[in-house]
Amino acid sequence: MTRISGSTRKQQGITLFGLIVILAVLGCIGVLIAKVTPTTIEYFSIKKAIASARTAGTTVQEIQNAFNKQAEVGYIDAIAGKDLEITKNGDDIQISFAYQKKIPLVGPVSLLIDYAGSTAKS
Repeated sequence: MTRISGSTRKQQGITLFGLIVILAVLGCIGVLIAKVTPTTIEYFSIKKAIASARTAGTTVQEIQNAFNKQAEVGYIDAIAGKDLEITKNGDDIQISFAYQKKIPLVGPVSLLIDYAGSTAKS
């Protein structure tokens, strides 16, 4: 009578090489997020600034000046008041903007993001 000793168990887990690859991928994602986050925050600051500028003035010059003041306080560097597209539909004033942000990653590799926004209700 032969007896089988113990149960054969398969080893489970991650190898050192697998761990290094996973950490490298997570590191790259972390760096990308760290570089994109400030531009996203700036985009939302611009949206708030144009909403505020829309209520602050009635002429194109007043709206641009109000935006420039908001941009100074909010550290907005991507656009200025002169870059805003301001249109009037009767008594309703619509302000829109569009710009590109180039984020250098590694060497010649960059990330180009197109940002656009408007006060128009969609």
